[in-house]
This record gives sequence, structure tokens and C-alpha cells, in this order.
Amino acid sequence: MTALGASSVSAKVVEAMADILPKFVDMVELQRDACRMIQRVIGSEAGFISACSAAGIAIGVAACMTGSDMAKVEQLPNTTGMKNEVLLQRGHSVWFGGSIPQMVRLPGAQVVEFGDATRTGTYQMEGAITDQTAAALYVVSHHTVQYGLIKLESFARVAHAHGIPVIVDAASESNMKVFFERGADLVCFSGHKFLAAPTSGIVAGRADLIEACLFHNYHGIGRSMKVGKESIVGATVALEHWDNLDHKALLKEQTQILDSFVKGLSGISGLTITLEPDPAESPITRLKVAVDTDSIGLDAFGMAHELKQGDPSIFVRENETADGGYFFLDPTVTTIEEASLVAPAICRIINLSENEKVRIQSACAGLRNEADALVEGLRGWVPISNA
Repeated sequence: MTALGASSVSAKVVEAMADILPKFVDMVELQRDACRMIQRVIGSEAGFISACSAAGIAIGVAACMTGSDMAKVEQLPNTTGMKNEVLLQRGHSVWFGGSIPQMVRLPGAQVVEFGDATRTGTYQMEGAITDQTAAALYVVSHHTVQYGLIKLESFARVAHAHGIPVIVDAASESNMKVFFERGADLVCFSGHKFLAAPTSGIVAGRADLIEACLFHNYHGIGRSMKVGKESIVGATVALEHWDNLDHKALLKEQTQILDSFVKGLSGISGLTITLEPDPAESPITRLKVAVDTDSIGLDAFGMAHELKQGDPSIFVRENETADGGYFFLDPTVTTIEEASLVAPAICRIINLSENEKVRIQSACAGLRNEADALVEGLRGWVPISNA
């Protein structure tokens, strides 16, 4: 969502943001209003609005190191005299647009990875704890390894037995209350995904830790990632709007969107479609589209690339496309009208001439690795002036 300009916000959110922009406000009071909404909707002791969930991770880690000690807040990223180690399962050391370890290191903390990428035990977590452990970070995401790792309840139990706070990165997760039931002390959510808010984050959790976060949010390392009044108001209104939504009706609409995908792509030789639930337990089902390259004349990566070149551009979930031979169609934060364009666009690509398909495959030949494709996409982006 971030790479696509965040989310498509509602008229109500736009109106609230436009209303606050011409005005001066007391930012602490504005955050206090947001805190009340977070308490009501999420049920946590407290909360605040951050610039994004990634900023929330960095600020949350900083808060666990300094507490509400302004001298220590101003000392960061120098962590002399502070606990500065953050535990992270190796299978949670992932990239989401930035890397999880980098977010931890921003305030000066050190990442202590433990376990193996696909196998981690609580005994390994116990062995990684030292007298310098400041926090333990748990990542809930489809990017992480989905088997063989410690569940959040056990992760929190081990951490709490040693007096260590647990931070959860749950950026895309809409079941927001469950993480506190499972032992989280701070949870970072994205405002601009399922909530359809402007670019923002919501950090909720223990009152003492949230207070410490506020010391960082506009001071010290948090000064470089401060959130504006319009995003605080937009995220707060979006959170209230989400709480008042008819979620059964929303799921029904998502089902209708998935049905339109299935109807438009069923029976096409070379495509295998299956409905798959979100691996991180979000109440989302997506359509997996597996592509038989020999039959279609294009692989999944080439099809995804060509969909982006269309008018309108269509972006599918393709983080596994290069090696997996498939992509996903996601019904969230999408209208039925927008979704109706997807299957015809895929069929158009399938029906391209052989020469056109060879051209597409050739254009994609050097972009198979997601990391390298990102770098190549950023090179030469400065527009050439006609002046």
C-alpha cells in the first residue's frame, strides 16, 4: 500500500483533514484525543498516532530503552548506560519496504536474532536474554516464515518472566484487540492499509510505554519522523469510521469481488486459481493465480509487469512471483467497480500475440530478483527538463 500512495480514503476522512489544516492546534492535546479513540476502539490502556507503523517500531524500541527520562531520550542513539538489545526470531527478520532490523537499529538498539529461519524454540529465546535485553519484537506478517516459530503467547510468556516488554509489529492486521490478549505490551498498526487512513501508524499498549513513546514522538530521534496534525485527525476519524462499519457487509463485498475474479478467470487454459486465506490470520481471503508459462507464453512475473503498464495500471500482490510462478489478487480496500477491470486486463494479456509476449518476457529478463528490481526502478527517475 505504501508504494501505491497509501490508501484510498473516505470523503469523511478527507473532510476532517481539510478542516484541521488551516488551524493551529496543541499537538499534545490532539494526541490525547487520538488516545481516547484508541482506548475506545482497540481497548488498550493508551495509544498515539505515529508517522507510520515502521516509525512506531523505532519509537517503541526507543521508549523501552529510555522510559520517560528526557535526558536519555536526548542521548539516543548513544545507548551508553541503557539496556539496548532487542530480541527477534530469525524467521521474523524480514523486509517490508525497509528491514525490521534497520527499524530497531534507528534509535541505537542492537538486534539479537535467535533461532533458525524455520525452527525456533523457547529455550533459544531464553538463551538469548541477557541483562542488556530492553525489549522483544514479534512480527505478524505474510512476509515472515509461517511455521516452526514461537507463537506470540509463548513468546510473551518468556519475555514477561524476565520483565521484558513485548513489541508487536502488526501493521496489516485488522483484528487489533487479539494481540493484547496474547501478551503484547505495545502493538504497531498501519493507518493506511485496512483502516483506509492517510499515511500514518497507530501505536497502542501499556500506558507507561505509550507515555515514553510520546517523549520520542516529537523530540530526539522521533523528531525526524514526526506526524502532522492532518494525519492524526485523519487516522483518528478513520479508526472511528472503521469501528462503526458493518464488517459483515464489508466481508460480503469482498466475497463479491473475489467471485468476480473467479468468474472472469475460470476455465482459462494455463491458469490455475485457488482461494487462499491470509497466512497471518487476518480475516482476508485472496485469489491465487498460478501461471503455466508453457501454455500462456508468459510467466507470472511477466503478466504482473504488463498489468502495471496498462491503463489503468493494475498492481497485484507479487512478492513471491519471481520464483513461485503465481501472484495474488487482493479484494481489500478495492471497490467492485475497480475489481471488474482486473479479469479483462488479465485476459487481454493472455490473448496478446506471440511477438508481444516475447517482448514482455525480454523486458522482464533482468528484473527477476525483487531487490534488484527495486534498485533498477529507482535509477534514472529524475525527469529530464524540457526547459
